[in-house]
Amino acid sequence: MNLDKIRIVADSSADVTKLTDISFSYAPLKIITAQKEYVDDNSLDVLSMVNDLKDYKGKSSTSCPNASDWLNAFGDAEWVFCVTITATLSGSYNSAMLAKSIYEEEHPGRRVFVLNSLSAGPQIALTIDRLRELILAGKDFDNIGDEISEYAIQRTGLVFMLESMKNLANNGRVSPLVAGIAGILGIRVIGKASDKGDLEPLDKCRGEKRSLDAIVDRMVSLGFSGGKVRIAHCFNESAAKKLAELIEAKFDNAFTCIRIKTNRRKKMTKNVTIIKPIRFSKYVFISFSSLSFREQRG
Repeated sequence: MNLDKIRIVADSSADVTKLTDISFSYAPLKIITAQKEYVDDNSLDVLSMVNDLKDYKGKSSTSCPNASDWLNAFGDAEWVFCVTITATLSGSYNSAMLAKSIYEEEHPGRRVFVLNSLSAGPQIALTIDRLRELILAGKDFDNIGDEISEYAIQRTGLVFMLESMKNLANNGRVSPLVAGIAGILGIRVIGKASDKGDLEPLDKCRGEKRSLDAIVDRMVSLGFSGGKVRIAHCFNESAAKKLAELIEAKFDNAFTCIRIKTNRRKKMTKNVTIIKPIRFSKYVFISFSSLSFREQRG
């Protein structure tokens, strides 16, 4: 299949907006309050949104791309490989599956593969990286689907640190009292993407240093022994850099050499990619892949 007839597609939770050598498109998620709707696309003023949500006292919700949004993202590709945020947090996967049915019915011979990532953020970005590698290697459609499913589910993982629980309180996930006490005490929640696709809390740590140490410990316990690492943060660049340093010290000889990216500049580092600030309240998400990750998880 010619590369110009193949497209990778994701929802905006991946925080990927373009690829250099493969056609790529994304379908935006939305954050909705009683006062405003925020569309997660290139025009979104992230800092303004974060400040608005910080001061907002009411309930908030999210909205996933609908089938029409996905069909627009598919374009006119003959092969589409689509990756969505975990279906336990959003209807994005179900909408993409509906769009797949419509697209394949309207265009006989064209094919769409939809993957429920069971995760979010940088883990989806790692999956997109691997999809690109498989496509450029000339794999056929079915092999790409099989290999990316195995890679995403068995050989990648995600751990997160959540500094603020305010948005969780706004959408009813935790009580405002608990969120307030956690903020006053400097408590951060450490968690992971579970095998079922939930964002599962694991630890509650007081202070940034203990939290970052806990993230590295969790990576070890999940079986990580070296490979690609992506760190995504929301205006928490200092913590992201400290985490990168901890990981480099712990797994110095295991990583590949990739680039740090921030919203202000680009510079080289040995092995950890820090992605630009992304959506929602202050947090750090870290995703990783390893050739030995599958065996150690099992």
